[in-house]
Amino acid sequence: MITYFQNRFALSEKGAKDLLRGIVSSTLLNLALMLPPAYLFLFLMDNITSATPSAGASQLWFYLLLAAILAVVMFLVARWQYNSTYTAIYAESAQRRIDMAEKMRRLPLSFFGDRNLSDLTSAVMEDCTMLERIFSHAVPQLFASASSVVILAVGMFCYDWRLAVSLFWVVPPSIATLLLFRNRLRKLAQSGYAEKRDVTEQVQEGLECIQEIKAHNGEEDFSRSFNQKLKSYEKGLVSHELLAGSSVNLSAIMLKLGMPSVMLLGAWLLQHDQVTMFTYLAFLIASSVVYNPILDVANNLAILNFLDVRIDRVKEISGMPMQKGRRECKVNHYDIAFRNVHFAYDAGRAEVLRGVSFVARQGEITALVGPSGSGKSTAAKLSARFWDVCEGQILLGGMDISQIDPEVLLENFAIVFQDVLLFNTTLADNIRIGKRNATDDEVRRAATLAQCDEFISRMPQGYDTILGENGATLSGGERQRISIARALLKDAPIILLDEATASLDAENETKIQAGISRLVQGKTVIIIAHRMRTVRHADHIVVLNGGRVSEQGTPDALMKKNGEFAKMVAMQQGGYE
Repeated sequence: MITYFQNRFALSEKGAKDLLRGIVSSTLLNLALMLPPAYLFLFLMDNITSATPSAGASQLWFYLLLAAILAVVMFLVARWQYNSTYTAIYAESAQRRIDMAEKMRRLPLSFFGDRNLSDLTSAVMEDCTMLERIFSHAVPQLFASASSVVILAVGMFCYDWRLAVSLFWVVPPSIATLLLFRNRLRKLAQSGYAEKRDVTEQVQEGLECIQEIKAHNGEEDFSRSFNQKLKSYEKGLVSHELLAGSSVNLSAIMLKLGMPSVMLLGAWLLQHDQVTMFTYLAFLIASSVVYNPILDVANNLAILNFLDVRIDRVKEISGMPMQKGRRECKVNHYDIAFRNVHFAYDAGRAEVLRGVSFVARQGEITALVGPSGSGKSTAAKLSARFWDVCEGQILLGGMDISQIDPEVLLENFAIVFQDVLLFNTTLADNIRIGKRNATDDEVRRAATLAQCDEFISRMPQGYDTILGENGATLSGGERQRISIARALLKDAPIILLDEATASLDAENETKIQAGISRLVQGKTVIIIAHRMRTVRHADHIVVLNGGRVSEQGTPDALMKKNGEFAKMVAMQQGGYE
């Protein structure tokens, strides 16, 4: 049973055990809620059937004590049921979010390249919230209702099978009504969920691209498209709610037919002296409460229809293969060697790298140059195992990086990307990402080397200034300098510079080159650049074209060869830079 719950509902072992405990407690609670009618029946039978009703003090105290005991029992069962469902499920939901975040943290970047940010955010937040609600309200009650109804039915059939038939004959057609609409409701839930994702993605796209939308007078087109998606989503929601409400109400109406059935058959049996008054009364009282568990399930039907959609998405993320490897990386040197590396971002797509081989040696600056789309950034990121190669090997100090855990591997890398991402926190904390335990003096020293003093001095709180979302108040060059300060602070043995000075003017580029020269001393450095002046002091040049190495060597040797590198230098010196 535990294994079934784990596989069916994407639960941890503890979560599956908590769900089973919640089902048992909910079943007991359903049965406990039958105690007041049973108490009432016992009291009436004791006082009405007797020729002289018991009105003595001892009899009164007995019923008062019994009522107190029943109240305590119901309270304890309800408390256990609450802790076994709500409290336990909330803890499982929190753990599910942590597990999903941990899983995504260890997934390769190829996973994120195929998915929208709003989609992943929805999976972690909205899907987990919906599953939390389903598992705390509907799923335990579903199993508990079936169990408690079966238990009550068996007891009542043993007591009087004729009245039991009149009481429970409505259950099969009521459940059949719910099942009849189930497939249609599930399809509506799936389509509605897809439409909701479309709306969410367009909202995010509009916020991220608001500058481009305004610049090209696209407000009306965007609003028109957004309104169409909203109307489609609204129409789907109305259809789903209408169909769900109709099925639930129809099922409830069928259940309510059980009470008049008991009344009519019981009256006929009573008239022919085939049942006693109290048997008749017991079944009438039971008919008023026995259907409540089933009605609870019916009322949660709309939520249950979303269950499979949400679980499938959680399973998809949980089932993604992670990059694994050794938790240690002990090497004697930090040379990075590419050996016949082939790589494509997705199966079936054209390869970005085709048999690339070169060595970036420790203590040297290796520059990757070539036209746009030649695979320069891809090669650099593969060296840090952002993706795994399709064929060939990448070695760090003679060790295949596919055998090293990515987090351990990245401890040896300091990376400056072309597109810089900043966090909505202080400037000092944004720099401290390079080294979490860095002191304020270390942060200031790295910022000074990266030429950040100029714009930091203009900020109202200096290093304690909150940058805002993605550093929106900073220029591209200022954001780039913060990224370089991070790399300087980390002081890792391997440096990747992906167009690190692309957003800088000539003056600031010259200043930062002095800081970078200190950063790269004695380290393995890979620079990606389009501007040839950025790589003029490199020790080794690798020219990529069409995913292949067209030539490599020292700058002087390549200039004498008069090949592609020499042509690129000539073009930029001729005014094309």
